[in-house]
Amino acid sequence: MQPLENIRVLDLSRVYAAPAGSMMLADLGAEVIRIEHPDGSDSMRDWGPFVNEQSTYYLCANRNKKSITLDLKTIEDRERFKELVKDADVVLENFKTGDMERMGLSYEELIKVNPRIIYCAVTGFGQTGPLAHEPGFDPVIQAMSGLMHVTGSAEGEATKVGVPIADILTSNYVVISILAALRMRDQTNTGQFIDLALLDIQMSSLANVASAYLNTGFISERLGNRHNNVAPYQVFNCEDGPLMICVGTDGQFKKFCTMLKREEWANDPRFLTNTMRKQHEAELVQMITDMTMTKKRDEWITLLQQYKIPGGRVNTIAEALEQPQFMARDMIGEIEHEQYGTIRFIKNPLKFSDLTIQYKLAPPILGEHTNEFQKSSLQK
Repeated sequence: MQPLENIRVLDLSRVYAAPAGSMMLADLGAEVIRIEHPDGSDSMRDWGPFVNEQSTYYLCANRNKKSITLDLKTIEDRERFKELVKDADVVLENFKTGDMERMGLSYEELIKVNPRIIYCAVTGFGQTGPLAHEPGFDPVIQAMSGLMHVTGSAEGEATKVGVPIADILTSNYVVISILAALRMRDQTNTGQFIDLALLDIQMSSLANVASAYLNTGFISERLGNRHNNVAPYQVFNCEDGPLMICVGTDGQFKKFCTMLKREEWANDPRFLTNTMRKQHEAELVQMITDMTMTKKRDEWITLLQQYKIPGGRVNTIAEALEQPQFMARDMIGEIEHEQYGTIRFIKNPLKFSDLTIQYKLAPPILGEHTNEFQKSSLQK
């Protein structure tokens, strides 16, 4: 048994921000039905690299789903969609604000068909405000949110994160909000409209950076691999490559000095507290680098683990996917599709004591399950 069995999600979303969220719901047992235009409406299908003519980008966000095609600009297919809504629990879409309303498929219209429907709309800027009708892609959101301003080297340009982090975070909020709405429906027997904006979510994820400004006016700057508030807390070069070391407390710093056989640093007036270490960071970093360059990374990792100080190699993607810890967690799966064969994927990271995550369906090709849903009786 899975927790979301008997929950049906009609997924009109495209690209990553919402589809990755519906994939998580599907992993938990929901029946997720992707609905696309017959000509295809998800540009992610066209983004390489490809395996067996399938986009690996598309594959990463669409397992455990079914796919049907509808042209919602036609009256006939809009009526078919409403028939599906009658037996659905969730509608998820990430069209531009107002698009669903113009097609006569707004939340207000759909609750006439099914008062218990949960409708989740994902947009760049939300349903209100001066930018409500503007498109918002992940890099634009990273730029506007200030995230790029604090990412990258101090001497370089503002830099986006190497993955679509605003989309990824939004997908998590898709799941959280829908689960909360389902729980509320259990108590009230009524549906819910959910308005998620990528900009809101990325701004809320600024964490200590936003808190520092709101409460003290402190403006965090771009510091590369250093931390705005803690030292030493950055990448250090070793004999064979870079190593991340995070000394987060005064107690850890004392242990770190002992590990380096530089106990006198712990009593140096420049380094007694984190505040003092930040003030003299350049000197401290050079002193530590002179030490780290004398050994290889694995030698330092052995010592860091011995002294319980957080640290890790700066891995390539290949190294990260092949590291023993990741392999020990059994996080790489395989799934078969009768047309394009075997695909490999990173499994859902949720691990429960007595709840099964299942991988039943490979990401579907466009319209693969349309015939299944053309019957007049649509039973869950």
